[in-house]
Amino acid sequence: MRRLALDLYRHALGAVQGDRVVCQALRSDQATAPLALISIGKAACAMAAGALRQVGDRIESGLVITRHGYTGGIDGDRLRVLSAGHPVPDADSLVAGQELLRFIGGLAPDRHLLVLLSGGTSSLVEVLPPHVDLATLARVNQWLLASGLDIHQVNCVRSALSEIKGGGLIPRIAGRPTRVLLMSDVPGDEPASIGSGLLVPAGEARQPSSQIPAWLADLIRRGSPHLASEDGPPRNIAVRIVARNRDALEAASARARQLEIRAVLHDRVLTGDPEAACETIVSALDGPTASGSGEAPPTVHLWGGELTPSLPQAPGRGGRCQHLALMLAARLAGRSGMAVLCAGTDGSDGPGEDAGALVDGQTLVRGRDGGEDPQRCLREANSGCFLEAAGDLVSTGPTNTNVMDVVIGLTGFTSPARGIRLAPGLEELI
Repeated sequence: MRRLALDLYRHALGAVQGDRVVCQALRSDQATAPLALISIGKAACAMAAGALRQVGDRIESGLVITRHGYTGGIDGDRLRVLSAGHPVPDADSLVAGQELLRFIGGLAPDRHLLVLLSGGTSSLVEVLPPHVDLATLARVNQWLLASGLDIHQVNCVRSALSEIKGGGLIPRIAGRPTRVLLMSDVPGDEPASIGSGLLVPAGEARQPSSQIPAWLADLIRRGSPHLASEDGPPRNIAVRIVARNRDALEAASARARQLEIRAVLHDRVLTGDPEAACETIVSALDGPTASGSGEAPPTVHLWGGELTPSLPQAPGRGGRCQHLALMLAARLAGRSGMAVLCAGTDGSDGPGEDAGALVDGQTLVRGRDGGEDPQRCLREANSGCFLEAAGDLVSTGPTNTNVMDVVIGLTGFTSPARGIRLAPGLEELI
């Protein structure tokens, strides 16, 4: 059963690989003009590789900016590759911002641009206004990560303290024909929120949340007005989303059907409070059966989204997926035939190197046997330590994609010997 959850996760990731989705988007491109390439985000190298594969004969120069440890697999002859900090910007993020401006400023006025953006862009590249320094930027982002604010509010604050976010990079393009391909890592797939909208101004003038502290509100008041445009980006900038969370979930659902397993792809996007998400997931796993017999048929439940837990002052190991997974493990304790995988599609969950966790009815037993207390770990946002003790962490390394998180819930898999006909290849997965 655990192998089945991981198999579905792999198929979800495979459908939204950066090189694959960029190749598909550019396949019908009949243009012949020379291109300059800019690729930024955790999937930047893979997306750039896809562009090289499809329109490489037109790419004359390029700049790739990705997370530390996510470089590799890219042609370095024509493309310069930089890395920077994530989830908190570092000095390299500011270097990357200046190199981005230098790269654009050095292009011929008629040079066409191909811009590829994926999640992580907000942290990886920055140009600060005069009243904000690196230490202040780090403080702001540490507060935002622990605040519980949704990504749209977070990016509203980021844009207010940036010279290039919220559409601030548009004047630097200086009217050049520009094509922007986006990999969405935000609920609602709003282009203005992906990478904090480097080339897409907000559709409306969002006001920062009233929850922000006075010191942050003062920084925002001293900044430039948030750029807003009801008409979206200017005509010279064409924007298209090439991968989203739903694509990954549909691929996992298709794999389940291939294995002749009932699949339920839930429309509700998991956002906000992890407690509410936990209730949603457990309710579905315990829901009415298709047969009405009182015994649930083997079923795969699929959700996507990105939770925003509020964190203590000194959080421990693990991110939102691991926190949700441990909450679910407490609800599944002692039950058989159920397992839930909670994982980021980018291969990272919080500041650590784990993608998430895969829990079942014995997770609490294994973790306690390893010397950890589940409630204490939840209080201290230290779920990763408990899940490591339980042997339930999922680690992938960089995945070449980033379309929020996925939750894969399995129920009704108590015993293959129940007279259920198994599709070819399924027996070894459960």
